[in-house]
Amino acid sequence: MKVLVVLGSGGHTAQMLRLVELLGDRFEYEYLVGVGDELSLNKVKRRGEVFYAHKARSHGDNPAVVAFKMMRLFWESFRIFRKAKPTAVISAGPGLAVPISIVAKIFGKKVIFIESWSRVSKASSSGRIIYRFADLFFIQWPDLKKAYPKAIYKGRLL
Repeated sequence: MKVLVVLGSGGHTAQMLRLVELLGDRFEYEYLVGVGDELSLNKVKRRGEVFYAHKARSHGDNPAVVAFKMMRLFWESFRIFRKAKPTAVISAGPGLAVPISIVAKIFGKKVIFIESWSRVSKASSSGRIIYRFADLFFIQWPDLKKAYPKAIYKGRLL
């Protein structure tokens, strides 16, 4: 089974790489990384093919720029998905996760989302979108059940 792991930056990457270590050798891993995010890539211990995509937004972008970047990211996600051919996409919430997760669902693949541990009581933008169609959706704080009533809460996962 091939899993495409979406690495954001900072905490998103740390959470995903912990999960990969916990899952171990049961899966073949591929990684989706933001263009220019070599720091996240350098932390990967279990090697796999790496795909790069441009981030959907930067701080200070106006809505028109974000819309353009999001269209580019959807295009890149289709291209990446067709090349990677993963069985599932898993992420902890960076903006890169939304388009690739939608593309995964279009192709009938599994989407697994873990709301970031930094989200204690308020839903993330990515989480609010992906919650609607994720096959598995985990939260790490009980207060988030208000925002995501069907989410799975088992305590801190990562």
